[in-house]
Amino acid sequence: MLLIVWYISFTASRLDRLHHRVETTWGNLDAALHQRAGIALEIARSGVLDPASSVILSTAAHSALVALPENRSDAEEDLSQIITSMVNIEVLGADLRLKAFELTESLNEVRGRVRIAISFHVEAVNSTKLQRSRGLIKFFRLAGRAPIPVQFPFEEIAV
Repeated sequence: MLLIVWYISFTASRLDRLHHRVETTWGNLDAALHQRAGIALEIARSGVLDPASSVILSTAAHSALVALPENRSDAEEDLSQIITSMVNIEVLGADLRLKAFELTESLNEVRGRVRIAISFHVEAVNSTKLQRSRGLIKFFRLAGRAPIPVQFPFEEIAV
């Protein structure tokens, strides 16, 4: 009997750690997404893009920064698509080329961090969902009132 109680307690602790990991990975992903939007705003305001591209990029970056949770996924998808489409824009002038290179390098670094954060978050969500689907957890309601972790649609697109 003691072994059964220990196993249930161990399983509940594991599930709690998994839920905590989902929250932690989401916090890291959120920070990386904010950094990406910040650098996109910096690029838009730097003068290295033409005025129309600057307006489009700054609007998308601002939308991603201030989006409400229910609209966040769409805003991040839009920003990802705009950043991807503007990667190979021609920049004229040597001084602007250097500035554009530095900003593009910063953006590429942050995009790499976003990709890593997405992979960690997706793995944490999948592990937690798998653990929650076990019969023991459902029967004893070990998940309590913790919400089911979700994977956002923008996590499936190229960042």
